[in-house]
Amino acid sequence: MSTTIQLTVENKVAVITLNRPEVFNSFNREMALTLQDTFDACEKNDDVRAIVLTGNGKAFCAGQDLKEVTSPELNPGFKKILEEHYNPIITRIRDIKKPVIGAINGVAAGAGANIALACDIVVADERASFIQAFSLIGLVPDSAGTYFLPRLIGFQKASALAMLGDKIGAEGAERMGMIYKCVPSNEFQETIQKLALKLANMPTKALGMIKELFNKSMTNNLQEQLAMESKYQIEAAQSEDYAEGVAAFIEKRKPNFKGK
Repeated sequence: MSTTIQLTVENKVAVITLNRPEVFNSFNREMALTLQDTFDACEKNDDVRAIVLTGNGKAFCAGQDLKEVTSPELNPGFKKILEEHYNPIITRIRDIKKPVIGAINGVAAGAGANIALACDIVVADERASFIQAFSLIGLVPDSAGTYFLPRLIGFQKASALAMLGDKIGAEGAERMGMIYKCVPSNEFQETIQKLALKLANMPTKALGMIKELFNKSMTNNLQEQLAMESKYQIEAAQSEDYAEGVAAFIEKRKPNFKGK
């Protein structure tokens, strides 16, 4: 079994850890394919109701392992790297009907930065940073960077960051709306744990619908979005968690959601 990805499941929370710290968790083919398999396993596991994606060591992820792409023996080629590695990872993060927290413990560069931005909620250690490093070696952003970044921070800032390759600290990333929150290093792990446990105990089906509604809002017109909201609201109102939520509100107690 590959050691490039670590997975723990506890209290309905799956923690997926990128585990190539000696190369700042940069991706090779093995790690990319293992990460996809790990997301698939989390999706199928009913005991998992929230997912944390983080990195081991000083970095979250430095992007692609350039030693792999420059090796005559190992290089899978950019077509395979994009179509079989990064694009499926982004698709899995957005399609899985469970909340994914990006716990950014250190530098997130290149594809690593854009994988972070694809998560539902991104919380960064104050020492973390984000860099669209592609242009610095003559490449263009991939891993949906050109999709999410301008939607998060606006066209001008996104264009500048992608072209100039500026490094943005966690505090600056929060200020410009790139991420949800920057937290002090001594509070980072506790903050992630509390957030993950909160999400894991919320109505999972409704969270999955919210996620899909936001996904579709990127391309739907107003009438299409209103129709989709109506469809999902009717479906959510038929769930066990809705019945429990209303009962708990009336009875003035804490709800016990089951994710059903």
